[in-house]
Amino acid sequence: MEQELTQLTKKDFESDQEVRWCPGCGDYAILATIQRLLPKLGQPKEKHVFISGIGCSSRFPYYMNTYGFHTIHGRAPAVATGTKIANPNLTVWVITGDGDALSIGGNHFMHLFRRNVDVNVLLFNNRIYGLTKGQCSPTSEAGKITKSTPYGSIASPVNPVSLALAAQASFVGRGLAADPKGLEEVISAAAEHKGSSLVEIFQNCNVFNDGAFDDFADRKVRKERQIQLRHGEPLIFGANDDKGIVLDGLSLKIVTLGDGVSKEELLHYDETNPVMVDIFARAPFPEFPVPMGVMHRKERPAYNVGIHEQIEIATSQKSKGALNTLLSSGDTWEVS
Repeated sequence: MEQELTQLTKKDFESDQEVRWCPGCGDYAILATIQRLLPKLGQPKEKHVFISGIGCSSRFPYYMNTYGFHTIHGRAPAVATGTKIANPNLTVWVITGDGDALSIGGNHFMHLFRRNVDVNVLLFNNRIYGLTKGQCSPTSEAGKITKSTPYGSIASPVNPVSLALAAQASFVGRGLAADPKGLEEVISAAAEHKGSSLVEIFQNCNVFNDGAFDDFADRKVRKERQIQLRHGEPLIFGANDDKGIVLDGLSLKIVTLGDGVSKEELLHYDETNPVMVDIFARAPFPEFPVPMGVMHRKERPAYNVGIHEQIEIATSQKSKGALNTLLSSGDTWEVS
């Protein structure tokens, strides 16, 4: 069996279905990243299941040579919860978009993380409804002119990271579709985490919202306008690694290294502290660089593990039982 696993390659996880997204869509890069990563996780194909809702991203299960469900709008987390509880040995992935997860699926999104089900959520965020041709989405920025907001959106955008933290998510990360190496690192860490994980992926929709993240995602400006978060390390960024971040009271402040400031004086990132994580998640761009990488990671009991522990206790105390006996017990009545 071990020999078989070591022979798995990216091609082994590619299905025979024609990949059909718009040419240039960021989804292609995410798909390729996942297919490269899965062989490294050392699990057979049948141990993975991809579950999606509705949207461009939700075609994903068709393109993976694994188990998968293409479910209904916003309900992928509910199906994923049932799947993980029914078969704890599966690695369960939820593929969703900013509309599917945060609009109609917002309630399911929140409770998945509150319960801490051992499921990996990959949220493709392009700040637009792409499948339905360019309406304002929950993550569209204020003032955004779209087909549904011709005079500009007057609503504040949802911050997926802050929402997940408020729901007590035990793992939160961010990646770029245009940075496959960095994205693979974050998703790999999410897969290793025992509990619910969210990876927000900034992904370009070149048809209906082209260049949405160019201000910080373009290769020419990444070092200056992004900051890679690494647990226990000083917060340094800049084209020449000459800028850092300190705390000024409860607010962040950018300082210049060498200008009377050393690396030791910089704020050292603590991924286990949700308050610190949320401060970074809410730091406004372009005043502050966009935080990327593993943002939050803290172990706590997984819901699916607790469920099976309760089943074992109940079984040991009351025996396995029979369905017919259960249906005929307690408060019952006949309708005539």
